[in-house]
Amino acid sequence: MRRLRIADCGLRNGPATIFLVTLALALLGVPVPSDGQEPGKVYRIGGLGGVSPATPVYERDWGGGFREGLRGSGYIPGQHFVMEYRWTDKPWEEARSQAAELVSLKVDLILAVGNLRTRVAKEATSTIPIVMVYSNDPVGFGLVASLARPGGNVTGLTFTAGPELAGKQLELLKEVVPTLSRVAVLWASATFFCAAYLRETEAAARGLGLSLQFYEIRDPKEIESAFAAMTKVRAEALLLPQSDLNFAHARRIAELAAQNRLPTVHGFREAVEAGGLMAYAANARTMFRRAATYVDKIFKGANPGDLPVEQPTKFDLLINLKTAKALGLTIPPSLLMRADQVIE
Repeated sequence: MRRLRIADCGLRNGPATIFLVTLALALLGVPVPSDGQEPGKVYRIGGLGGVSPATPVYERDWGGGFREGLRGSGYIPGQHFVMEYRWTDKPWEEARSQAAELVSLKVDLILAVGNLRTRVAKEATSTIPIVMVYSNDPVGFGLVASLARPGGNVTGLTFTAGPELAGKQLELLKEVVPTLSRVAVLWASATFFCAAYLRETEAAARGLGLSLQFYEIRDPKEIESAFAAMTKVRAEALLLPQSDLNFAHARRIAELAAQNRLPTVHGFREAVEAGGLMAYAANARTMFRRAATYVDKIFKGANPGDLPVEQPTKFDLLINLKTAKALGLTIPPSLLMRADQVIE
């Protein structure tokens, strides 16, 4: 259907005219752009993610949450925006070329998931706005100058409220295994984390009387050898910080943890759905819905460097009872009552 424009009606663009045309569009059921949204503009949003658009996870979080947020601001897919989505479960190998491709397509904005994708997007452009999601300590990682005043072309949302989240995850392990003393940490190198985050996680562990054993992996092929090293020193549980590598290989990690009888706590709900024991994490769908509000503000003229970075205030607790049973663990009733989702 041809777009209706004020010029087509032979009218001047005055306040009364705009009101009459807006009323006519509403009566015809035609969506009206929200304030500041350029009429007739079809924005191209570049996406750098870690899940295939053919998966339920994409539809629930990326597709569901992000589209829901944009629709709430008056953006209709195909009419007001189109997505140029690029995904890979090997961002350490492919994210840089994907970011360069989006820049060459002259997208209006890039939505980047995780520290590494946000970094390569920032390296690829200093002019295209970047909204990050799932970032972990973006100041320490050098993505923004500060949470309150990001500066540059990057803003968005973190996936944690700081290192205290790891402390809470360790507390959960301690509740399930009261005698716990040695916890392994599978982390994906400085590609995803800054050293300060790991130091502060270790400080939280000391407060709980736990010793941490860090196992750095730079390639998925190293996951099996890391588990072999954990069992050799008799690790009693496993903490898995948020990273693309831990996300992409959640099922394999859950299988190896089960084989080695290691209770796990993860930073993604998907890991529990794949067989991990517990997760304590921000709700991904909510985060993508919030990311859409940043996109709306930027499309209306806001400078991304002036938009404060948001940190989540609510985290979901997920418990896999089937995994607990296989490990011979009894989840305390008080913990089950606090759970947002229990998988049986």
